[in-house]
Amino acid sequence: MTTILAIETSCDETAAAIISDGRTIHANIVASQIDLHAQYGGVFPEVASRAHTESISAVVGQAMDEADLEYSQLDAIAVTQGPGLVGSLLVGVGFAKGLALATGLPLLGINHLEGHVYSQWLADGFCEPAFPIIAMIVSGGHSELLLMRGHGRYQRLGGTIDDAAGEAFDKVGRTLGLPFPGGPAIEKAAQCGNASAYAFPRAKTDSAYDVSFSGLKTAVMRAVTLQPKDRSHRQRRAENHAQLRDDVHIPDVAAAFQAAATDTLVNAAYCGARDHAASALFVSGGVSANKLLRDKLRDRLELPIHTPPLFLCSDNAAMIGAAAHFRYLAGLRSRLDIEARARWMLSEDVYAAG
Repeated sequence: MTTILAIETSCDETAAAIISDGRTIHANIVASQIDLHAQYGGVFPEVASRAHTESISAVVGQAMDEADLEYSQLDAIAVTQGPGLVGSLLVGVGFAKGLALATGLPLLGINHLEGHVYSQWLADGFCEPAFPIIAMIVSGGHSELLLMRGHGRYQRLGGTIDDAAGEAFDKVGRTLGLPFPGGPAIEKAAQCGNASAYAFPRAKTDSAYDVSFSGLKTAVMRAVTLQPKDRSHRQRRAENHAQLRDDVHIPDVAAAFQAAATDTLVNAAYCGARDHAASALFVSGGVSANKLLRDKLRDRLELPIHTPPLFLCSDNAAMIGAAAHFRYLAGLRSRLDIEARARWMLSEDVYAAG
């Protein structure tokens, strides 16, 4: 049995978890920064890294206490090495390196995206399907479509060519004056809206596996905000908040936007599964919590759809511990001089540089 302490600080959640065998959660502590960033309508990197610094020691200590374990009972320490906000990553990586040095435990630097993939293994009753598997990661910072050929073996099929799906939800939510984060707020508003009220575009890309949300976001902004002709482009960009039109019914806009965004994701997933004879589809990341997206995927794809429990959709350390278990078994050990990697593509050679 492997028991791993995992640390996650890639963006705005300070998290620590204790995971055994990549399946069992003994502790899963998350210190959210949503209230800190709500005033900005998005994550403010400097504020995020400072909050991580203030919270990480207490969060790790709470995880160890909740699991009722000593460091001598652990097999390794895992940490999100990237991708993410470099200032946030540095806090977690630095803390994990210090712990590894002090305890003598092996250190494992884990790719955040792989963590989202392995969040599926933490679901109650999960039974690992046969490979290959299509994995779609949709969050505030990432929209990726991967072909998973085996544990640790990935081929990137496509992804966003501009905004990530969650980023588009946040920006549209901000335009509509909804609270941050935008995803849950838009989903709630859309419940009493008419998705046919607006004909928002579904972007077409050069590859069926790629997605785009920039044009959709712009279409929403133009449809619902005043676009005064007597102001220059520079003046309009300088405005802090666009002014909503008086006739805008926010639930209708939310429903129409959500319909367009989810259609885009479903089409990419469908094409990936169709073209690569996948046995199952994994959908993970914050946007995977969207019920409309889950329902559409199950209606469109004739194969098992796996989504993590809602509490594991957003960033957490439990998923990092699950991924670390398989990397630990494969022999991964990171040096104590590893550095944070703000950009780190998940592919078959993801650990080539160790």
